[in-house]
Amino acid sequence: MNQLETRELAYFVAVAETLHFGQAAERLGITQPPLSRAIAHLERRVGVPLLERTTRHVKLTAGGEAFLAECRTILAAIDTAVRKARKAAEQQRVTIAARPAAGPGVLPALLAAGAQGADGVLTDVVFTYDEVGALRDGTADVALMCQTVATPGLELMELGPERPVVLLPAGHPLADRPFLTLTEVEALPGYEAQLPNEPLDVMVDRVALGRLVVVVGESVRDRLGGFVRTVPVHGYPVTQLVLAWLPDAHSAVSRLTATAHAVMAANPVAQPAA
Repeated sequence: MNQLETRELAYFVAVAETLHFGQAAERLGITQPPLSRAIAHLERRVGVPLLERTTRHVKLTAGGEAFLAECRTILAAIDTAVRKARKAAEQQRVTIAARPAAGPGVLPALLAAGAQGADGVLTDVVFTYDEVGALRDGTADVALMCQTVATPGLELMELGPERPVVLLPAGHPLADRPFLTLTEVEALPGYEAQLPNEPLDVMVDRVALGRLVVVVGESVRDRLGGFVRTVPVHGYPVTQLVLAWLPDAHSAVSRLTATAHAVMAANPVAQPAA
């Protein structure tokens, strides 16, 4: 077992996911005969059949189902290890994970500071709807996100509150109210409790057309245009805009957080609205 190769695991995953040796071979960039031999050799070493083969179909055995789950975990862990090793070799560079439209004042200020090599740290950004996942798999070193629930295992730096506002069409009967209660917002047609995984511009268009009602952080106000209004929501928890990172993050992350402190103190535009 200690001689199993990642190549063999990748071959097996390709066959298991396509259930077709020809398609799997094409996906892997090899021909079918060596793929078939590699799978047969793998089954001999594992000691149980992993696939049922006939001239008409390929099917996973019970052992194959269990082996597939573990192979995916192993290959994902190897990818993560490679990314983290490369990150460690480039400790002067920090990648920030953020949702599209998150921290519209903070993110540009951090990237601008990084472009100047502030504190010796260069910064990149990757946009994602799973900021914590990007930290854990090594895609990013730091996440800029709104914290709505506890995030165990992460170090946090609070940047400021993101007070909740509901997005409504400019002509909506409630658009001029000084505030709405959460109960009122939840009763509105088109209300979605979860923030859609889509760019802000798409959400704004849907709101303007009367097809969506959603609560967001007040810092997006400057990006809405004239067709959408914001109304504060009472009874909705205030979230914190935070930088988050793993405890074992490399030293450049600590330099970035120092830069973030300076950015927040010196650049009022980056501060969330009061």
